[in-house]
Amino acid sequence: MADPSRVALVTCATFPDLYADDLPLRDALLASGVLVDALRWDDDGADWAAYDLVVVRSPWDYVARRDAFVAWARSVPRLANPADVIAWNTDKRYLGELAEAGVPIIPTTFAGPGDTWTPPAEGEWVVKPTISAGSQDTGRYVLPEQAGPARAHVDRLIAAGRTAMIQPYMAAVDTAGETAVLCVPDVTGALTFSHGVRKGAMLTETGGGAIEVGSEVIAPREPSSAELALARRVLEAVPGDAKRLLYARVDLIPGPDGSPLLIELELTEPSLFLRTAPGSAERLAAAILARL
Repeated sequence: MADPSRVALVTCATFPDLYADDLPLRDALLASGVLVDALRWDDDGADWAAYDLVVVRSPWDYVARRDAFVAWARSVPRLANPADVIAWNTDKRYLGELAEAGVPIIPTTFAGPGDTWTPPAEGEWVVKPTISAGSQDTGRYVLPEQAGPARAHVDRLIAAGRTAMIQPYMAAVDTAGETAVLCVPDVTGALTFSHGVRKGAMLTETGGGAIEVGSEVIAPREPSSAELALARRVLEAVPGDAKRLLYARVDLIPGPDGSPLLIELELTEPSLFLRTAPGSAERLAAAILARL
């Protein structure tokens, strides 16, 4: 009798026993006879080669150590998603590449070391670093009143050797909310729609450009045909063969004319909202079993 397959679900010190949203995946794998371990990505004692598949889930403390995180990913023999995808996706400058490929994104300006950024004359804007998780180091500014704090935020990131990204605040976040399109491989290995959720606003302006990060309000949502079509376009623009991907989350928002725009493409450590959509954990588990 063959030994059972072994899968590692990668987490961080904050969630040593996995983030709650990943527990349905663990349980679905266990029910299929797979041995499952939760391991921190920076666990020096972990034998990653001992696993048939290592699945990145919630290593959310990597931001300040991104180079070490990418080096770790490159050292793991069987990793999902693959290390080169992680290296590409953990720096949001990939949005510029997708825009050049014709993907409609939120208009984005990048300002890195050596650059000088001048605030626009007016409007509401969001400033954040290109390497971040959640809403770390993010500010929301109303111009021209808060031009000084907005410029200082960008200058602070640049001085730290980081790249800032500046985007208009999308009013639809407060009304329609974001649509997250979750995809996993089908029986052929091609990424296909699994489930969708609505994500409510998280950034609440508190004055001076500071923000408070609230709890996301997550609810099931059926993406529109236009959103599904854009999600397919986004995945087709990912470098390499998309069949290498075990999961993808495409975050979209209605633009000024109502057409969807890409906010982010999450291929590294996205919440997959497995507790929100019945059957989604089993679909992802089936995709993992197919890889095994």
